[in-house]
Amino acid sequence: MTMQGYQQAYQQVQNVTEDPRQTEYRLFAQVTGAMIRAEDLGHTEIVRAVHWNRRLWLALQSDCATEDNSLPDATRAGIISLAIWVDKHCRKVLKREADLQPMIEVNRNIMEGLSGG
Repeated sequence: MTMQGYQQAYQQVQNVTEDPRQTEYRLFAQVTGAMIRAEDLGHTEIVRAVHWNRRLWLALQSDCATEDNSLPDATRAGIISLAIWVDKHCRKVLKREADLQPMIEVNRNIMEGLSGG
């Protein structure tokens, strides 16, 4: 089996064994870790990490805006509100008018909620 074959097999198993909360937690952990590392690596890496974070939040916003989303309305509204804030803060970071720490803290808070902690 090729390396690509192993990766595909792993992803299939992961998709079967990982529940949506675990998947969301893992994605938040990866994005947040990228932002933390980017602080030490310079503006180019910050731009990459911020765009990844922005895409994550835009996806959450889009998902919460659909009628078939099963989350309570108040939770959906809160996530949409946070996503709007994240989008605005991302733009400030990209213009070097703000730092990453507030977004890192928001993501960590979400991760804590996803882990049940």
